[in-house]
Amino acid sequence: MSQPQVTQAQVTDLPVATGQVGRLAQSLMAMTLGLFIVGVVGFSHIDVIHNAAHDVRHSNAFPCH
Repeated sequence: MSQPQVTQAQVTDLPVATGQVGRLAQSLMAMTLGLFIVGVVGFSHIDVIHNAAHDVRHSNAFPCH
């Protein structure tokens, strides 16, 4: 009677951003993304993208004129 083979799985722990540095980095990335969406996409010369951003700004009561 043969024994079943037992294999071990390798577990990898991924780093998690914690503490003040992690919060600061997350806040800066959120602000950068927000500025990109409002500034770059809102002032785009591609009409479809500009009109979509324009409509979103109006629906959120964000002044754009």
